[in-house]
Amino acid sequence: MIPDGIAPCNRLFSYDIFEKLYYTVIPFLKGATVNTRTVIKLMIAALGLAALTACQSKTSTSTSSTVSKDAKVLATVNGTAITSDDFDREVKALPENIRPMADTPQGKKEMLDSLIMRELILQQAAKDGIDKSPEVDAKLADLKKRIIVDTYLKKKVETDAKLTDDQLKKFYDQNLDKFKTGEQVRASHILVKTEQEAKQILAQLKAGAKFEDLAKSKSIDSSASKGGDLGWFGKGNMVPVFEKVVFGLKEGQVSGIVKSEFGYHIIKLTGKRPAGIRPFDEVKDQIKAALMPQIQQQVFMKLKDDLKKGAKIELKDSSFSEAQPQPAAAPTAPANK
Repeated sequence: MIPDGIAPCNRLFSYDIFEKLYYTVIPFLKGATVNTRTVIKLMIAALGLAALTACQSKTSTSTSSTVSKDAKVLATVNGTAITSDDFDREVKALPENIRPMADTPQGKKEMLDSLIMRELILQQAAKDGIDKSPEVDAKLADLKKRIIVDTYLKKKVETDAKLTDDQLKKFYDQNLDKFKTGEQVRASHILVKTEQEAKQILAQLKAGAKFEDLAKSKSIDSSASKGGDLGWFGKGNMVPVFEKVVFGLKEGQVSGIVKSEFGYHIIKLTGKRPAGIRPFDEVKDQIKAALMPQIQQQVFMKLKDDLKKGAKIELKDSSFSEAQPQPAAAPTAPANK
């Protein structure tokens, strides 16, 4: 079956991927608790390398060239402002499944810390003249070409690669066995670092506070932005201690404090459903995510052929010509017995 949470990678239209003619899919488990600090820092480090390459401004090393009227200054680094526009721009650049992490208290802090460090590096690089070096100029020229190619391919493939509901439904009807599931539950949780925090939150819940509101403001998990919602999942998808508690709850019931390797959880069961075939409307987006890369590759291959047909291409170096097939070796005579 197509697992929960499969989605096409947001780097689908990157230059290197199209050059190699394959598509990357990021499989991730709905509700899996992820180390926010590690992921955010890795993603910002990657984005920071691109920003460092692009740093050419003589008056400012800030990553933002324009600031909206409503932008707030989140921090200053030697007088250079890091604004809410800068922050939002970096969040938008993250893969879609990583973005919710930047909406948690810990994620926001890690994101801003990374932007501050990046600005410090940019300023020092400018002092050292790195931004004016021939090496950076060459990389910028190459980067511009890649961005143009990326933008063109993204626009062209998104426009031409389509899947209708009828096509999706046909796949669903022909592959019903792929959508069979065991018993599933839907749950929300609040994850905190310490037992004391968990006790305080549990007391607030007993006093009438809304679970979703506390999840958004207190939870350190990536699900915080969704009120702690983990979606639907079956047995074997969560750590054992979490699973044992959640499958023992009644719908609408809130657990006590549950300790796991990730911290301290408070869990709320929001739905239950028996084993069976998942309805089409529920899996439609997952089917689309699974089939779309093939459709996009077909569009790209056609585009590639069309562009070549309309162009005059001359190979000046024979070593780059298509390899000619070698003649088959003569069969070896059988040995005399």
